[in-house]
Parts: sequence; C-alpha cells; structure tokens
Amino acid sequence: MCKIGKFFLLALFVTVAMAQTPEPPLSDTRLTIHTLVREDIFAGFLSNDMDRFARGEKNIQLLLEKRPAEKSDLLAWQAGATMFRAVTAYENNQKDEFQKKYKLALDQFAQARAGKSFGGVDAVTGGVYSIFGDRLPKEYRAAAWAEAYDAYKALWKQQGPAIDKLPVHLRGELLGGLAMSAMRTGRTEEAGQYVDKILALLGNTPYESVAKKWKDNPKTIETTSIACLTCHESGRPNARLTSLNSAK
Repeated sequence: MCKIGKFFLLALFVTVAMAQTPEPPLSDTRLTIHTLVREDIFAGFLSNDMDRFARGEKNIQLLLEKRPAEKSDLLAWQAGATMFRAVTAYENNQKDEFQKKYKLALDQFAQARAGKSFGGVDAVTGGVYSIFGDRLPKEYRAAAWAEAYDAYKALWKQQGPAIDKLPVHLRGELLGGLAMSAMRTGRTEEAGQYVDKILALLGNTPYESVAKKWKDNPKTIETTSIACLTCHESGRPNARLTSLNSAK
C-alpha cells in the first residue's frame, strides 16, 4: 500500500476516537494511569493533535510524582511519546534530533521493562512499535518489529487464555499486533495462524475485513496495518468515570 493510503487509513480509524476531551482528573485514583493518559497521547500519534499530546506528556510527568508505584507503566508511555517525537524529527529531516530522541526512547523502554509492571509495559511497547515501526529509518525497522513481537507474545501469555472474553478493541489489537509483528519478523506460518484467529473471533468488526485481505494475499501483511482499527470508548476518562459512578 502506498504511503498516502496508510495515512488515509490511520485518519479513518481514529476520526471518532480523537474528539476533544476535558482535562483528565488525575486526582481520581479509581482511574488507571492508562485511562488518564492514553487518549491524549494517541491524539498525537494518530491525528497529530500536538496540544493534546503535550497535555498527555505533562500528565505522565505529574503521574510519575503522584503514583510512583506505577513508574514502569508510566515510563513505557513516556518512551512511546519520545518515540513519536523521534519519528517526527526524522520525517522533518532533523537527523540529530531524531538520534537524540530515538536513543532516549530506547533508554526509557529499557527502564520500563526493568521495573515492576502492572501489565501495561508490554501493551504500550507493542502498540508503539506497531504504529511507528515502519516510519523509522530502514536500519532500525527490524529491531523495532522484533521488540513489537516480543511484547505481543508476552501479552499473549497474559491474555491469550481468555482472548474470547476480551472487549473487541483489546482482542483485535492483540491479535492484529501478533499477526503484523510475526509477519514482519519472518514468522509467516505463525502470522497466518493469528489471521485465522482474527477471522474466527472478530467477525463483523473492522478487523475481519483487513484479515480477509491478508488471508487472500498474506504478503500484504508486510505493508499494511491493522493497528487502532477501533477506539477504546470504555477506556476514556469520562466514560470510565460514568461507569464507576453508576456502579455505586
């Protein structure tokens, strides 16, 4: 798929998810750090909304102070934000800035993996590399997809036994990430197995239509993306607060 087509798909995938949102209530400890920062960070990743992205970066830093026990997961988000900054610099031909940010992102990911995670490090790592792996300089892409594969496999160990019970978004992103990273790391047969799982477990969803194309022509997995085909409505701060308050 041509570069224009990739950007069109990404824009299409997140039209609904990137609506303006109020400042996340950082003081409400009922909300996970992922709920508090995810939407603002992804607003930058997927629709280049740098105001919301900057707010997400600021909130990560504030949460590092407020919730030190969750440092590893927060560092993973910080690494993802830095990786986006690196990719942006690369695409704007700012080579020195790219190298600086890229090395910092790798260091932040390493720090995140070294600490105690509550399940978020693998999910964030896999998601970040699946979005930006193909946008890195060619010499870094193989390593990026290897990191994505390892992260998704670790996530599969945690979530695979209950995959059919996960929400559509989590199910699709996990299986899609496994298929993409397996194919891009030369694991063709394994990639096909995950495509079959998508077809079996995600019928009548956006993931199914992409998986059918992959099934018809497996080589297209190398050049197309299934990342972020659906938004995580229940994971937005306002939606989650509404759910928590109604459960009282």
